Amino acid sequence: MARIAIIGGGASGLTASIYAAKKHDVTIYERNSVCGKKITISGNGKCNYWNEDQSPNHYHSHEPEILKNFFDTPLKKEVENFFETLGIFPKIKNGYYYPYSMQATSIRNTLVKKALTKGVKIIYNFFVEEIRKENNIFIINPKKEHLIFDKVILACGSMAAKKTGSDGIGYKLAKDFGHVIIKPEPTLVQVKSDASFLKEWHGVRCETIVSLYIEEQLICQEKGEIQLTDYGASGICIFNISRFVKENVHAKKKINVHINFLPEFQNFSTEEIINWLDNRAKKLKEYNLEEMLEGIFPYKLLFIILKESNRKKQENWLQLNNREKRNFVEKARNFVIPIIDTLDFEHAQACSGGVSLQEINIDTMESKKVKNLYILGELLDVDGDCGGYNLGFAWMSGIKCGKNC
Repeated sequence: MARIAIIGGGASGLTASIYAAKKHDVTIYERNSVCGKKITISGNGKCNYWNEDQSPNHYHSHEPEILKNFFDTPLKKEVENFFETLGIFPKIKNGYYYPYSMQATSIRNTLVKKALTKGVKIIYNFFVEEIRKENNIFIINPKKEHLIFDKVILACGSMAAKKTGSDGIGYKLAKDFGHVIIKPEPTLVQVKSDASFLKEWHGVRCETIVSLYIEEQLICQEKGEIQLTDYGASGICIFNISRFVKENVHAKKKINVHINFLPEFQNFSTEEIINWLDNRAKKLKEYNLEEMLEGIFPYKLLFIILKESNRKKQENWLQLNNREKRNFVEKARNFVIPIIDTLDFEHAQACSGGVSLQEINIDTMESKKVKNLYILGELLDVDGDCGGYNLGFAWMSGIKCGKNC
């Protein structure tokens, strides 16, 4: 029986502890007064903990080919079986898994309870600042507590959502053992713009198609609800494109977001939309532009689109020439805002970057540099889309580690 220390009592650490405790003496060292603090705020407190669609395309890394080899069907099935053993009954919406209680605390509490019933010891309010390896043993905080273990699992999170205790200490601990750290950047985060009209559209929510362009090249596209803010934009579709923003900001590249505010007309040509609006206007002859269009666009947004297309709300659609109509429609379906940055780590749900996958045995999660050292979850250079993917990677990496350590 080996003595195993797990640094961090979050999603991956708790999962690894439950599996490892079947054969070993396991202790979790958690810097907070409770475990799973980040779990409890995920999904706005509802915890979207898994997704039926586990395509590798939903996960990102600087080593995509290595990452592809991480996934296999038995592992995905094991995650679902694992939550059954925890007593979590899923509420599934369009492939998104939530606890039926719709409370994230249900996930956290059952993980902690299962770990304790397996004999895992949890030490709270304990900060691990240094780990040494001497003569095949690990010494935690050698100048203070001097705790001795046979194996160590680093599961202490990234730098996202610092209020949960994620301050990046895991990167330091891994780096002390010689691991390369790909610079962490905030992802699944809001984006910032310097457009002049942001205060005017603040508070608008609507369905859109969002496209990210770097130096005029389309990088990715997402469909979903956007939240327009006084600093830029938010919403799941924005979060999913944000991972590509920060590194290009550093490179001083031109970054634009193109917003289609008419997503239901995605497959229509500009002329077809003009014809549709012509027919609408003929039925509403007495209406001006504001009155005819406010049933299609939120009022604040309509005001901005009219302004940006050089139209006045008192005008009548039928009196516009084809060029003026085309200009309005193209502005509505391809509204461009410049992007200057993202918000910081405090607002991010995840981080890109981390410990390079080249240095990890992805079948066991063991370090290739240091025997009996394991690295999991957010510490690694892996980040997922919104939709339960970052937690999904935490469960999967925790299971692999716990079974193989």
